[in-house]
Amino acid sequence: MTIVIALLLFGIIILIHEFGHFLLAKKNGVTVHEFSIGMGPKIYSKEKNGTEYSLRVLPIGGYVSMEGEEDGFDRSEEDEENSGKTLIIDNEDIEDKDGHSDEDTVNEGSFAEKTILQRASIIFAGPFFNFLGCIGFLVALFLMIGIPTTKVGTLVDNAPAQEVGIKVGDEIKSVNGQTVNSSTDITNIISSSKGEKISIVVERDNKEIKFDINPTYNKDTKTYIIGITFDRTKNIIKSFITALTTTWDITVQMVEFLGQLVTGRVAGGISNSVAGPVGVIGMVSDAAKMGITNLLYLGAVISLNLGIMNLVPFPALDGGRLLLLLIEALRGGKKLDPSKEAMINIVGMSVLMAFMLFITYKDILRLF
Repeated sequence: MTIVIALLLFGIIILIHEFGHFLLAKKNGVTVHEFSIGMGPKIYSKEKNGTEYSLRVLPIGGYVSMEGEEDGFDRSEEDEENSGKTLIIDNEDIEDKDGHSDEDTVNEGSFAEKTILQRASIIFAGPFFNFLGCIGFLVALFLMIGIPTTKVGTLVDNAPAQEVGIKVGDEIKSVNGQTVNSSTDITNIISSSKGEKISIVVERDNKEIKFDINPTYNKDTKTYIIGITFDRTKNIIKSFITALTTTWDITVQMVEFLGQLVTGRVAGGISNSVAGPVGVIGMVSDAAKMGITNLLYLGAVISLNLGIMNLVPFPALDGGRLLLLLIEALRGGKKLDPSKEAMINIVGMSVLMAFMLFITYKDILRLF
């Protein structure tokens, strides 16, 4: 059952990404031939308004097949065959019976005929929707578990906070003279104390009371604590704000890790620090066993990771395609040679597939 949940979550995250591409393509008037979740043979498909919506057997990706986009998303075999017949034209001016040449004919539904800004918005929409997906997962999580406040919720018996007289319901206003606005502010200051005496000011019955306290080291969390937990509140606005700040914090950590990955400074090596589809599904399965809250948090992290990784300026990724559009803009709108652009993306995709196979191999080895 956990495997099914893992595949379902993975599929939802891919759906979010591809829906971003799909929505902006439609908004910009691009003809979408197929909107697919998964790769490989079709399990199910349905055509509506000229677009085929399909579900494929391998939950390791997805694509949006657009008119006039030969070097981006995958196309079905039939689309490729048809596009080969209609898009390869001779350089000669062939006039029709009304005196119009082929060069005057513009396919308004073609991705290639859209402006640089329109094409960039379609490409960027996928990763951007993954950022929105991350925020959505986190909002749902915080609505379930609540947002920690600065008010004391419970006290650990015989811990420093209880011994000095702090009570449940006390609202912490400052620590070591620093005004605190969140539970994170409080825990960070306490943790950085290294066990030295700190002063805590709380509000109780509209009066401020000051306590001097010595934090103790917790072997389980490997940090300094005073033995309190915080009261929680469930509020949609606070959940949204906390989701935004949490998304930003995780983004910073991921970008820092990406920098370490590129420079080869990752502890344990690259192969032991990243996971492919098999590894990700394994992690989601484990999270599913631990409950919905863990599943929601992991879903947020995976969605954000997919968005960030796709913005890396590497051929075949959305970031690589955005880089090519930037080059086109710097060239005054002069498009790159389609054959060269296609070759760049083919090489990039080959490298990515080889890397994915290697990571998947490592994932399988970890299972045994």
